[in-house]
Amino acid sequence: MNKLQLSADKFTVQFIDRLPNFFLAVFLLLAGIWLIKRFVRFLHRRFHKNSIDISLSEFLISIINVVLYVVLVIACASMIGIPTSSFVAVVGAAGLAVGLALQGSLSNFAGGVLILLFKPFRVGHNISSSNNVSGLVLKIDILYTTLKAGNGTTIYAPNGPLANAVINNVSDNETRQAEYKLNVAYDTNIDHARKAILAILENDELVLKDPKPAVLVGSLGETGIVLIVRAWIDNTNFWPVYYSNYQKLIEVLDRSDIKLPNTTPQITLLNQPSQ
Repeated sequence: MNKLQLSADKFTVQFIDRLPNFFLAVFLLLAGIWLIKRFVRFLHRRFHKNSIDISLSEFLISIINVVLYVVLVIACASMIGIPTSSFVAVVGAAGLAVGLALQGSLSNFAGGVLILLFKPFRVGHNISSSNNVSGLVLKIDILYTTLKAGNGTTIYAPNGPLANAVINNVSDNETRQAEYKLNVAYDTNIDHARKAILAILENDELVLKDPKPAVLVGSLGETGIVLIVRAWIDNTNFWPVYYSNYQKLIEVLDRSDIKLPNTTPQITLLNQPSQ
């Protein structure tokens, strides 16, 4: 009975001694919750003002919110005398285990953050990358970027490899250069061919006049002369204009009686045996 009484007295003394810390911990908890909510609202406003992508801003705010509440709970528990070293060790070990298990996802997350922050491409852009990903960007999430390929299929590209690849963004500029390669026979009058080709491009209202279209001798091939035709087109009209002018260029070569190279192989027998 005496031991029980002594234990009760000891507990009462310890409770009274820690009572101020308990009230202080409750005050810290309430004040911390209020401050965290204010800070989260402040982050929302700043992210919105700086036009940070909503998926990235919501994800970052969620992580910050969880971290702040964990720190607040640990601080309050420590204030009232609850040992927190083992709790911190467990949280750290769990974080390490999760990090090792999600290495690929964390790499994709880091890539998604870089893409959303630095914006090498946006939704609606046509891109191709050095890791053989190409198409129209439909959506950029934290872990994956969704694209629509030219054949209509949907591509889900991990952001990690995509962020580290060389990106060719064909939608980032208002204009784009179209290039055609035409093979003509060696006996072709180059000036005549150049004038005929330029007439087609200069009469097309959708081909830009500045920079001017150009026709250049690209190389001397095995079967003929390679002419390189360059024209600048508004990006929104690029593919329709590109293909329609390709057909017109072939037609103007035919109308102008400009010969295409003869690609039929010819076999010449040397030192034929006498009959």
